[in-house]
Amino acid sequence: MTQEALAARFCEINGEHPMSAEDDAYVTRQYRVLTELCAEQDRDVDDVRRLMLAGQLPMPGYLRSDGAEMVPADLFALADQVGLSDLRGWFVAQWKDLADGNEEWDAYLSGQYVCLHSVTPATIHRKSELMKAIDVTTDRAQLKLLVDELDELEPEFTAYDRLRFDGPVSRDTHITAIRHRLAS
Repeated sequence: MTQEALAARFCEINGEHPMSAEDDAYVTRQYRVLTELCAEQDRDVDDVRRLMLAGQLPMPGYLRSDGAEMVPADLFALADQVGLSDLRGWFVAQWKDLADGNEEWDAYLSGQYVCLHSVTPATIHRKSELMKAIDVTTDRAQLKLLVDELDELEPEFTAYDRLRFDGPVSRDTHITAIRHRLAS
């Protein structure tokens, strides 16, 4: 029952977009199947699903076309480091503005932070800083360095991501397009 509830909540958050064979292959390379990760770490998968539904752990980043819940390999890292009961307070406190921290917490819980290899407050901040710097930098050498650093933080994304986010993703706008511009 918790698996069905999680799938329904996932669709509420992301909409209903079919995963292609290419999307499935990508997420299989980049993410872990929740049931397998839980088994390896001796965690009850239904307990983890309940924590996701309760807003204590992030939702899966993807549901493969076979229904497998796909999560980052480091899904439990922050909760294990800080403690599940303290995670929200710690996470929100990583932002100077409480409203920003709460907004980022909600984004973190949505599972939609598929734009980073590792989702932590530090990488979220750095991605934001890099994108702002890329937007205003006119020096070509500096711009290349910024784009290269952002490229290290971000995975490739899928066609599915462009559907659920209704258009280009940050890789398209701040890495691929900028590199194309620099090459011309």
